[in-house]
Order: sequence, then structure tokens, then C-alpha cells
Amino acid sequence: MNLPENLFYTESHEWIRKENGQVVVGITDFAQQELTDIVFVELPEVGRELAAGEACCVVESTKVAADIYAPVAGTVVEVNSELNDHPDWVNQFPYENGWLFRMTLADEGDLSKLLSGEAYTQILKEKE
Repeated sequence: MNLPENLFYTESHEWIRKENGQVVVGITDFAQQELTDIVFVELPEVGRELAAGEACCVVESTKVAADIYAPVAGTVVEVNSELNDHPDWVNQFPYENGWLFRMTLADEGDLSKLLSGEAYTQILKEKE
């Protein structure tokens, strides 16, 4: 499995990337494959303060609705409003155009609690 470099992961299949003093959050390729055809994304409100592990977003597919959890604590500063018209981008481009939201970090140390690509890959192998 080839995961993008410079990302952190959660056991619940979210990814996070540091970018310009903020972090970008999305779901992994594994998660989008499990959900199948995504038809709707309910994004968090800009300005919402999130605790690490808090359900903050919902992704609906043709077979299920799934909660998405904040990988770290912080404040939502932007949402990917393009997903309103293109929810399928989460399936097609989970690490690029299919990102969900950007946030500022409450504590930079929270990143150290996340999984590396290698550790996340190991978790996926254990699921096989």
C-alpha cells in the first residue's frame, strides 16, 4: 500500500497533514473504499472548536452513513465546500481534492499521538 508521505493517521481512518500553520483533515483511501460510493458529506461549521476524537462530520454513501472524528483538538477554519457538489471527490481523490476541513491546532503535541504511515499500514494488514 502506497500512502502519501508527511501524513499522520488515526485508527478510525482519518488522515491529517500539516500545511501553512494549519492542518488538513480527510479520510483514508481504505475508509473511502469501505464506504463505497459517497453521495453526501456533512461538514463541520467554520469556527467550531473540536476535541480530539470528537465526531465532527458525516460521510454518507449509498450503503451507510459514517461519523468522521477530529484527529486532534483545534478550531475549524475552513471546510471543503466543493464537496457539496462533488462528494465523489472523497472516493476519487481522498488525499487531494477530497479533503474535508482545515483546522488550527490547540496543541502541537497532539500530532505525536497519531500514527505514522508505517504504523497505519500495520493496522490495515492486521485487518486482512
